[in-house]
Amino acid sequence: MAATPAHPAHPDRPGRPDGPRPHDSYDAVIVGGGHNGLVAAAYLARAGRSVLVLERLDHTGGAAVSTRPFAGVDARLSRYSYLVSLLPRKIVRDLDLDFRVRGRTISSYTPVERDGHSTGLLVGGGERRTREAFARLTGSGREYEAWQRFYAMTGRVAERVFPTLTEPLPTRDDLRARIDDDEAWRVLFEEPIGVAVEARFADDLVRGVVLTDALIGTFADAHDPSLRQNRCFLYHVIGGGTGAWDVPVGGMGALTDALATAARAAGAVIATGHEARRIATDGRSAEITYRTADAEGTVAARHVLVNASPQELAALTGDEPPAPAEGAQLKVNMLLKRLPALRDESVDPREAFSGTFHIAEGYDQLAAAHAQAASGRLPEAPPSEIYCHSLTDPTILGPELVEQGYQTLTLFGLHTPARLFETDNDAVREDLLKATLAQLDAHLAEPLADCLATDADGRPCIEARTPLDLERDLGLPGGNIFHRDLAWPYTQEGTGRWGVETRHANILLCGAGAVRGGGVSGVPGHNAAMVVLEGTGAGGSGLS
Repeated sequence: MAATPAHPAHPDRPGRPDGPRPHDSYDAVIVGGGHNGLVAAAYLARAGRSVLVLERLDHTGGAAVSTRPFAGVDARLSRYSYLVSLLPRKIVRDLDLDFRVRGRTISSYTPVERDGHSTGLLVGGGERRTREAFARLTGSGREYEAWQRFYAMTGRVAERVFPTLTEPLPTRDDLRARIDDDEAWRVLFEEPIGVAVEARFADDLVRGVVLTDALIGTFADAHDPSLRQNRCFLYHVIGGGTGAWDVPVGGMGALTDALATAARAAGAVIATGHEARRIATDGRSAEITYRTADAEGTVAARHVLVNASPQELAALTGDEPPAPAEGAQLKVNMLLKRLPALRDESVDPREAFSGTFHIAEGYDQLAAAHAQAASGRLPEAPPSEIYCHSLTDPTILGPELVEQGYQTLTLFGLHTPARLFETDNDAVREDLLKATLAQLDAHLAEPLADCLATDADGRPCIEARTPLDLERDLGLPGGNIFHRDLAWPYTQEGTGRWGVETRHANILLCGAGAVRGGGVSGVPGHNAAMVVLEGTGAGGSGLS
């Protein structure tokens, strides 16, 4: 057993944590202070293990942070990750986190022009309103009934699958038996999701709204034979056992701040500005070389938990790297003086923007955008989805901004793979942003530009991030928000018992690239901690 650190943590000094001292040895060193690494640190420290977190940046949180991106403006936005669905309440309870989420009364609004009229589909606000919205759009009750049947099926799957995320991986057969629905298994796990969408829904707009959950950060067609779109869809409909996506109160940084506080309070040492450079291991003990702005040092550990991508893990250990990953999204943060009016006057903008506001996401539009991007061109009508955090949780804005009616908008664009930006990231970003906002403007009664707030220097409060920007800022491989394609939540060759094991017996992957990783969930961090606490992380067998 390694010695307990001689230097205490300082929960009241989150900006200036202690760091390792020469010849320190820990039960666990965690590489990366994102939310998964902090979850693991808190679990292990609360179990009495000595824990050190090495974080390259000058702050913890990774992609799950809140920042003030606009100069002189008191708006603290969830800059990268922005909604919560996959975080189990178990983790919040186990770690006594001071963290809350709020539900959204509106699920989504999707505007469309039909027969020369501005209309749309509002999902939410009660069963009667949703049924009537479907009838107005499609002319009958058929699509709504199909919608109800389809999401009742995914809801039953969510109830059965979500609790397994914090358990050892089930086998494929065990998970199928647990779901106990042959139709659901076939639709979600065996055939491209496009087959089910086309068989169950007739309306192009309804089909598109269903499909979008399969394409978040995933560059795929509805009929991709790899089924990567199905895996993405599955994780987007099982969250919390219901599929609901909630708003983090105080912004995403509230979660990682709570996790860092919990880890420090339990005794973990969090060292920001410490970049891990190399991990040497014999399977029972490890030595981690790190670098700071001033020097280089080493620290010993029984276990190393890597809260980084599989590519970074390979670079640290000197192993063969996995296949390159590629992200495919545009992230845009905005602050508005007011919400824009809509051409569809039957819908209140405060409702339309409080849920997910779908733009250019009809079924045929999504297929066309994918085909254009796959051929090396920016989509002519870039698809995206938007929501307004501040309508559900105004605490992210200063009191004066709230009083004046300011609101935030978060936009997430689809089908923009990293390869499209390689020639000139800045120029392509600008072109894509203009084209994306033009699609939004087509459904507004006033230009979005007229609603944008300005910062202290008079610049519009809008920022955009491409996959290459995310790779530069956060180390995401190829800008992929999941670090690599999402994996089925059951055992496969090389997954190990918990889905976090590596070929080195005492090195675990606790980042988004682990099995059952991706999204803001804390699941890989929890599962890596469980491996250590079970005693399988050192001296046991790794993966061949």
